[in-house]
Amino acid sequence: MDKIKWKSVAVRTENYNLLRGLCKRKFRTPGSFVEKLLHEYIEFQAKKEKTSAEKYRQKLLNGEV
Repeated sequence: MDKIKWKSVAVRTENYNLLRGLCKRKFRTPGSFVEKLLHEYIEFQAKKEKTSAEKYRQKLLNGEV
């Protein structure tokens, strides 16, 4: 697996089981569900700061937030 393209994270077993349950209901993989949550949260935060989601993403990637 390409270590630059993919990363692993550790979550508590209970949370992983909840994630799996949500994924089964929504027909998604855990990775795609996490991506969906991440993108929605970035949009939420950008709206709070009255900026675009893309500008907020760039700030996060540059360590400015």
